[in-house]
Amino acid sequence: MFFKKIFSPSKPDFLKDGEEAKVIWTEKKPAPKKKTGTFFTLRFKLRPIMVMMIVSMIIGALAGGFSGYYSASYFVAEFMTTPSQLNSSSIFLQRYQEQKEFSATSGEDQAVEEIVELISPSVVNIIVTKEVSSYSSPDPFNNFFWDLPSWPDNFFGPQIPENSGPEQPQQEKKEKRQIGGGTGFVISSQKGLVLTNKHVVSDLEAEYTVTTNDGESFTATVLARDPFNDIAILQVEGLDLSAVKLGNSNQLKIGQTVIAIGNALGEYRNTVTKGVVSGISRKVIAGDAYGSSEILEDVIQTDAAINFGNSGGPLINLKGEVIGINTAINREGQLIGFAIPVNQAKRAIESVEEYGYIVRPYIGVRYILINKDIAEKNNLDIDYGALIVRGSETSELAVIPGSPANEVGLVENDIILEVDGQKITEDYSLSRIIQEHQPGDEVGLKVFHQGEEKMVNIILGEYQAD
Repeated sequence: MFFKKIFSPSKPDFLKDGEEAKVIWTEKKPAPKKKTGTFFTLRFKLRPIMVMMIVSMIIGALAGGFSGYYSASYFVAEFMTTPSQLNSSSIFLQRYQEQKEFSATSGEDQAVEEIVELISPSVVNIIVTKEVSSYSSPDPFNNFFWDLPSWPDNFFGPQIPENSGPEQPQQEKKEKRQIGGGTGFVISSQKGLVLTNKHVVSDLEAEYTVTTNDGESFTATVLARDPFNDIAILQVEGLDLSAVKLGNSNQLKIGQTVIAIGNALGEYRNTVTKGVVSGISRKVIAGDAYGSSEILEDVIQTDAAINFGNSGGPLINLKGEVIGINTAINREGQLIGFAIPVNQAKRAIESVEEYGYIVRPYIGVRYILINKDIAEKNNLDIDYGALIVRGSETSELAVIPGSPANEVGLVENDIILEVDGQKITEDYSLSRIIQEHQPGDEVGLKVFHQGEEKMVNIILGEYQAD
């Protein structure tokens, strides 16, 4: 219709009725001179054909020009439209939003730089020192947790003592050495509180020093070690650093970008690594070089590089919020690290700020979680729940005397099946369910006792950690 309107004009007023309209040009042309002869006659006869060819060429050129113009205009508008011009076309809005998302991704490096600049001053190194025998060879990394058993002592071959001649009595000499180290971060600037892992400060006889990013050192006191989680809180007198902002670890998504900061290898302080959340709600068994182990539930898996010395350091989201405490690594894998969700530490932090120690709810039993394999090997009719059992030592009773469990009559070999209707499984353990409550709360237990199920109401006790 567009070309038809341009090149098929309506009938001019000066044409009389019955006369045929012809395409005319707007510009005025001189009248052609009359020619004679065969060549000119032929040219005259071919003139209508030539005119038609010329017109066709012009139409094609103009059509191509218009087509090229609109294509070019669309291309430019598609990639150069500003936000104020978006109301006229939904496709432009869609393209702008895509560009905006791409810009956000491109700006991630800048965001990481700003977050590191903000958080790094609040991250501290924790140095563990202790008086040890001068002829001993302490491992400066013996307090770092793994989720797999440690190498055997003779992995690199038997240790051959030096030949020092006839055996002579030696006098034991003591000297103070660094025997471990880790990372922590400030959670209260007013009280000088630092959060870290319990395994970093597990030695009751050691001394602890906090070193800031600018090299200042302060003596630290362990306020509390959490009995149910790998969390500890230190107090540092004279420490004047800003506290970090704690996020909500329940909102984590797999694939989300995270940043880890820590004292890598006990030597490279405030080392920064970046990765993603590789998994959530993991369950691992973390152990140290001395055979101590602990079950860590509901932990975050990340591929942000976590090395020796990173224990206790913050795992941070792109909002600059701490969402985890870096805790363990899998030495058989590559870039497989684990962090305790910060929500698990919030209650301990609040407790220490209010009472000066960690308060936890408890019922007072030792147990193992039942699964299908345990049920089959022990001819149990039930393949879930918490079986109350003794510990490996004779002093480790199945039910703690005077505990809430003891008061309601729970005994060894009872199986706790449910808590307030929540089934106890390997993914949702008894300890995890109890820790979602407060001391003094009353909960209902479904218990399998001597071949029968029964309901027991129990009031959770208050456990005060050191």
